[in-house]
Amino acid sequence: MTTSTRGADQTPAVLVLEDGRTFRGRAYGAVGETFGEAVFNTGMTGYQETLTDPSYHRQVVVMTAPHVGNTGVNDEDDESRRIWVAGYVVRDPARVSSNWRSRRTLDDELTAQGVVGISGIDTRALTRHLRERGAMRVGIFSGDALADEAALLARVLESPQMTGADLSAQVATAESYVVPAIGTKRFTVAAIDLGIKGMTPRLMAERGIEVHVLPATATVDEVYAVQPDGVFLSNGPGDPATADLTVIKAVLERKTPLFGICFGNQLLGRALGFGTYKLKYGHRGINQPVQDRSTGKVEVTAHNHGFAVDAPLDRVSDTPYGRAEVSHVCLNDDVVEGLHLLDQPAFSVQYHPEAAAGPHDAAYLFDRFTTLMEGQRA
Repeated sequence: MTTSTRGADQTPAVLVLEDGRTFRGRAYGAVGETFGEAVFNTGMTGYQETLTDPSYHRQVVVMTAPHVGNTGVNDEDDESRRIWVAGYVVRDPARVSSNWRSRRTLDDELTAQGVVGISGIDTRALTRHLRERGAMRVGIFSGDALADEAALLARVLESPQMTGADLSAQVATAESYVVPAIGTKRFTVAAIDLGIKGMTPRLMAERGIEVHVLPATATVDEVYAVQPDGVFLSNGPGDPATADLTVIKAVLERKTPLFGICFGNQLLGRALGFGTYKLKYGHRGINQPVQDRSTGKVEVTAHNHGFAVDAPLDRVSDTPYGRAEVSHVCLNDDVVEGLHLLDQPAFSVQYHPEAAAGPHDAAYLFDRFTTLMEGQRA
């Protein structure tokens, strides 16, 4: 990515998809060029949490909501240390931000962090195109030399694909750190950071859990050095087929309570012997309907995933670690949204129960995790 921070209000920009379709608009944020996988997010709110979600590393996010930036940017809602999206696409950016917590405009924040974006394009047409053709590589170019679209397309086609990308270590913490329990400490959890969001250990801390956040490269010895009552696998970017499963298999062999979300769900699925595959255009947004098959309850949930677990919906499966079943399913397309082991304390969901941003329907899953740890201790 190359960027400049000069004024972008009227600077021309062009978005070039790998299949050759182009959209012309104005630069939004930094001026320059960027490459990534084009994906769309259906959330109407929560853009600050979306931008700072490490799971969006190397993705160019298209916002389907037409007005973005209305509430500006504050100092409280970041989910990580920086913006992670590779690029940002909006239709009508807010001219003025208005919120009592706002400290700066979204445009200024994107510029300050060197995020290249584009505005003033038909994001509805772009979203329909991605739904029909699937997520694909894209480039955003702003400034000079935008006339030769063939040359720009050639550069997009030279950029890396998401399939086969091993990205977790690029976004994870380099050093372990501790989020202390709020109130009386009840449990210790080793959370493997594959791209963790800040709200996740915070919600566990509210339940009396001392959370030791460990790098994505943590070894089995490092995980068990904290004497965990449970192990947590976080969300994160990239292709789950590239991940090392050594730690997860060791946790399953020791029957330590295990809870995984998003990327962690995919890794648990692989450890159990299921495959993973790339979705055509993925699930991204805070309004995705998921059914908890154990209760029949339908939850509105927050998603950010382009890969999914290939597990049977119609039967219990035998795995090296006992019987497993699909616990949650997406009601839009029957994609697997959760796994549950019947013979030991391990489960996972494909979505984001920390609800940052998003609804709070799935917060009970953190309580389910504490129940597993209580049962194992007993």
